[in-house]
Amino acid sequence: MDSELPGGYSGKVVRVNLSSKDISVEEPDGEFYRKYIGGAGFTSYYLLNELQPGIDPLGPDNKLIFALGPLTGYALPGSGRNAVGGKSPLTGGIAKSEVGGFWGAELKRAGFDAIIIEGKAEKPVYLYVNDGEVGIHDASSLWGKNTKETEQSIRDELEDNLIRVASIGPGGERLVRYACIMNGLYDAAGRGGLGAVMGSKNLKAVGVRGHHAPKIKDRERLKEVREWLLANEVLVAGFHEFGTGAAMPKYEASGNLPVRNFRDGLFPEVKMIDATTVRDTIRVKMDACFGCPVRCKKVVKVTGSYSVDPAYGGPEYETLASLGSNCGVSDLKAIAKGNELCAAYSLDTISTGAVISFAMECFENGLLSIKDTDGIELKFGNAKAMLEIIELIAHRKGIGNILAEGTLRASQEIGKGAIQFAMQVKGLEPGMHEPRAKPGLGLGFMVNPHGADHCCNLHDDRYFIDIQLGEMKAMGIEKAIPLYTMNPGKVALFRLVQLKRIIFDSLVVCQFLPYSFEHVASATAAVTGWDTGVNEQLKVAERILTMQRLFNIREGFTVNDDILPDRFFSPKTDGELSDKPLNRTQMEKARRYYYVLMGWNAETGIPISEKLEELGIA
Repeated sequence: MDSELPGGYSGKVVRVNLSSKDISVEEPDGEFYRKYIGGAGFTSYYLLNELQPGIDPLGPDNKLIFALGPLTGYALPGSGRNAVGGKSPLTGGIAKSEVGGFWGAELKRAGFDAIIIEGKAEKPVYLYVNDGEVGIHDASSLWGKNTKETEQSIRDELEDNLIRVASIGPGGERLVRYACIMNGLYDAAGRGGLGAVMGSKNLKAVGVRGHHAPKIKDRERLKEVREWLLANEVLVAGFHEFGTGAAMPKYEASGNLPVRNFRDGLFPEVKMIDATTVRDTIRVKMDACFGCPVRCKKVVKVTGSYSVDPAYGGPEYETLASLGSNCGVSDLKAIAKGNELCAAYSLDTISTGAVISFAMECFENGLLSIKDTDGIELKFGNAKAMLEIIELIAHRKGIGNILAEGTLRASQEIGKGAIQFAMQVKGLEPGMHEPRAKPGLGLGFMVNPHGADHCCNLHDDRYFIDIQLGEMKAMGIEKAIPLYTMNPGKVALFRLVQLKRIIFDSLVVCQFLPYSFEHVASATAAVTGWDTGVNEQLKVAERILTMQRLFNIREGFTVNDDILPDRFFSPKTDGELSDKPLNRTQMEKARRYYYVLMGWNAETGIPISEKLEELGIA
C-alpha cells in the first residue's frame, strides 16, 4: 500500500462536534485512501470503527458522514456525486446513500474529502465550508423553512448565490424516519433516513464553496474515458431524452411495475404517468449534475389546482411509480405535486409512496378507519388523499405521526395483521422494482446491508440474453441466465454486479452511465496515479460490503433479517405475474450460496475469520 497522498484527494477530513463546537482536521495517509477509496468506503470505515454498538440513531452519539471519491468533481460524466452515511433510524443498521447535483464537486474544491459530524447542537445551526475553513452558524431563523427557502436564505446571508447547499426541510426536523437530505432542490440522498439524523443534531444545512480542486496525475488518460462516453452517446440517449420512466408501459406488461402496494399487476393508466407523457405535457426542460452532458433530470411546471414550482425539478421513475401506480394514482399533476412536497419537506419519495400505499391497503381492509385517518378517504387511486397524507407525515400530525415511522413500525403500531401489507426488508421500503419478475433483484433486497435497495443490485432483465452479457463474459459469466431462473450462476452474477455498484458508490460515480470495470479502474488510475486495476477494486468493494455486514451483525442483525415479505412468495392478483410467485426454497438456497461466495458462514451469514484476515479487517 502507498503512504504518499495520491491525486484526486485533498488529504483532509474535517471533524465537527456540534455539542462542543470543536472543529478539527485529520490527514489520512495514502494507504487509507487506497484501502477504502472514498464515498461508501469512507462512511463504512468510520461508522464501523467509531460508533458504539446499540446507540440511538437519533441520539448525539450517531455520526453523519459526507464523503467524496477520487473522481468527484472532475470533467467526467457522472462524477458530480457524494455519499452520505450514518446509523439508520429506519432500519437500525448501516445507512448509505449517494446523491448527485453540484454539492460534492463544490466540497472537493473547498478542500476536504469528507466531513464527519458528531454530537448535537444546542439550537439549530448550519455549517459553512469555504476553501478549507469551516464555521458553525446560527440557523434558528431557518428552522421550519422548506428546502428552497433554506437554500436562498443561506445564500443571501453569506452574499454568494453560488454556494451549494445540502439541507433538510420540516420532515428532517420532525425526525421522519425516512427523511432525506437534499443537495439543492431536486437531488436527494434518499434512503435510510439520514435527513432525520441531520435533524436530530439540530443541523439544518451544510453550505459549501470552493475554488481549488486537487491535481490529477494523468489528465489525458482521464480524457480518454470521457471521450469514450461522448463517442457512444447512444448508450445514454434514452436518459437524455426522458430521464427515467419511459419504460413504465413495458414494466406494466412484464409485471415489473409495482401496482397498489406490490399486490396487483395491471395498471391500464400507466401511459398517463410515464416519462413520455411527462415530456409531452408538463416538462419544461432537462437538467444535469456537475460536469455531465447526459442531462437526465426532469424539470416540470404545473399550474392550476396542483401548482408545481419548477425549482424542485420533476418526478423520476421511482417517484412516478411510488406515488403513482403503487398508490393506484393516475393523475400525473398530482404525482408532480407530491414530488415537489417531498423535495420541499425532505422526504424520500420511495419510502413515502410505499408507506402511503401500505396505509391505503390497511384502510381498504378495515385495519384503519375514517376516524384513524382524520376523515381522509384513504383508498387506492385517491390522489387528493395521497397529497394530504404527505402533509401529515412531514408535520407528524394525526395518522401521519404513525406513518412517519415507516411501514415496519407503523404495521406494529396498527397491529391486526398489518404486517402482511408492510413491504420492507430490514425496515427499508423497496425500490419500485418487482422481485417476482427479477429474482436476482429479490436476492439483493434480502442481503443488502442497508435493506431493499434497488441500486446496489442486479436487474435480471439486463442480462437474460447472451448479447447483453458484455463485460460479464470476461468476468466469468459465460452464458445468459433466463429471467425467472434463480440458480448458482444467477447468484454469481448478482455478486459481481453488486460489487461493481459498491465500486461506483466509493469512487463516487453515477450508476446510470455504462462504464465498464476497466473504465472506472482506468479513470481511478488516471486521477490518483495508482497502478490499480479491476481486481484491486473488486477487493476493495468486497472489503466495504463485508464491513457493512459486520456493522449490522454488531447491531443485532441475523440471517433472519435477510428475508423478503411473504407477499413476494404469492402471485400477483393479475397480469403477467399472476402465476409466477417467487420460490421460497430457491431463494433461501440462493442466499446461502451468496454467503459462501462472499466468504461468510453459509448458515449464519457471519464473515469467517479467514475472510476478514484476507481483507485486512481487524
